[in-house]
Amino acid sequence: MATEGQSAGNRGWPGLLGQADAIVRAIAPPSLTQLVLRLALAVPFWRSGINKWDGFLQLNDVAVLLFSSEFKLHLPGGPYAFPAPVAMAFAAGSAEILLPILLVFGLMTRFAALGLLIMTIVVQLTVPSGWPLHLTWAAMALAVMARGPGRISLDHLIGNHEK
Repeated sequence: MATEGQSAGNRGWPGLLGQADAIVRAIAPPSLTQLVLRLALAVPFWRSGINKWDGFLQLNDVAVLLFSSEFKLHLPGGPYAFPAPVAMAFAAGSAEILLPILLVFGLMTRFAALGLLIMTIVVQLTVPSGWPLHLTWAAMALAVMARGPGRISLDHLIGNHEK
């Protein structure tokens, strides 16, 4: 049988935990966390994409060289060279610019996150030792796909989201 002092102490913890929970929720509202998640996913792809271009629609030589001779797909029986390396470099460089822009603005958000998830899988097949970072990117992309853009987004503004 619990004494009166023990039961009073037990009642205090849920109240204290409830207050702490309320503080945490105030610091990290879903709309802010979804915005930060979108930005965090966009940054590494944007930085990679921006380094592939010398000008408008002008791939730099390094990007083409990487896809032509350095990057390999580590598939069973491989590694294998990338097919059509110039086209692959162009597609990757374009996606690494366009998809992060869509994420930052929260426009076609789930589609953009899906594109970056696919790119993450290809990056993982290219650089298998980078799996801890790639797993983080995949988790962020999946979270954006599952939870959507949040209220701080163009998708929300134009009503292009699930309630």
